[in-house]
Amino acid sequence: MLKKINVQQLVVGMYLKEFCGSWMEHPFWRSGFVIEDPKDIQAILASSIQEVWIDAAAGLDVPSGQAVISEAQSQKAVEAQMREVATRAPPVVPISVANEMKQAARICRQSKQAVMSMFEEVRMGKAVDTHVARQMVEDIADSVTRNPEALISLARLKTADDYTYMHSVAVCAMMVALARQLGLSAEQTRLAGLAGLLHDLGKAAMPMEVLNKPGKLTDTEFAVIKTHPVEGHKMLVAAGNVDALVLEVCLHHHEKMDGSGYPHGLKGDEISLFAKMGAVCDVYDAITSNRPYKSGWDPSVSVRKMAEWANGHFDPRVFQAFVKSVGIYPVGSMVRLSSGRLGVVVEQQGKSLTTPLVKVFFSTKSNARIVPTVIDLSEPGTRETIVSREDPAVWHFKDFNEMWSGLSSAPW
Repeated sequence: MLKKINVQQLVVGMYLKEFCGSWMEHPFWRSGFVIEDPKDIQAILASSIQEVWIDAAAGLDVPSGQAVISEAQSQKAVEAQMREVATRAPPVVPISVANEMKQAARICRQSKQAVMSMFEEVRMGKAVDTHVARQMVEDIADSVTRNPEALISLARLKTADDYTYMHSVAVCAMMVALARQLGLSAEQTRLAGLAGLLHDLGKAAMPMEVLNKPGKLTDTEFAVIKTHPVEGHKMLVAAGNVDALVLEVCLHHHEKMDGSGYPHGLKGDEISLFAKMGAVCDVYDAITSNRPYKSGWDPSVSVRKMAEWANGHFDPRVFQAFVKSVGIYPVGSMVRLSSGRLGVVVEQQGKSLTTPLVKVFFSTKSNARIVPTVIDLSEPGTRETIVSREDPAVWHFKDFNEMWSGLSSAPW
């Protein structure tokens, strides 16, 4: 029997069915477990969570005489609250990259921890809990709606050790942005985000020494890694109640338009729209991120490289929509302007993919740093234009990422 109780009523031996509140308000990746350690209760009491659901049939009940909220009473309260929110909640208002950065950093930090916990539990043989994953997608989607560039660019700052976990967060955010660019429905957009978050779940079944190998994989090791889509698909099927769209992306995000992908060598229209979306987002994040065996490419260089591969790898319509969603010069791209100054792209402008906001900070003519200034290349009368991409690794600016993110280091 389900009962809603105050957190002060929790005792060891109760079966905690669900937390009442956002997944970011408590330190647990999942619900649905018997409380066996008093420290777990202390962690809940230290959070902002005030109420939880317990299952008295699966664990200890509250002592006789203690007040609880019945399931029927709680449902009525929830429905009334939802009606109230629906009438007063304003639409999500787009904001600047700079204004979204702090919230995006918090979501990235907490999402990484949640994905790490999810992978660890899968490695221990536990079933995937998609409930919290769906809550994560909602928060990531809200950030992307306010400004897609903040979270997507921040997630790229992952270290080699963070890659497997932050990759899931980054692909989730890009799938949401791409779905919006393609004009998909709200429900399809949420499912695309969930598919992005769970697409690499099968890597939890891969040997850690292979997954984190600092050098090139042998043919045998690569054959092992290539099984991760099938392994992830099995995990999600076993979890139950996972939408077919999510299963499809997990199984087929490594298929290519020319049939050279895996695991089934599908080609062209044999690949679903959402698997095609997953393929583009997966590759972009992979090549822009630092991996155990290589450093990531500059975002704008990565877009150019992907354009060269597009015919064989990606669906042209999907790839074009992806470029529109991240820009020809994504946030964090280093560019040279016609004046000879170097700058970093800090925000896209809807007017044109080639005229973003650029923060200039270095003069190649004087070979010296200059006072950082933001230039809107789309403004009428602006004579500056981007003449080339630059590789930040060549210039060795130690504060380069800080200049576009406002953060001295990755937030996790």
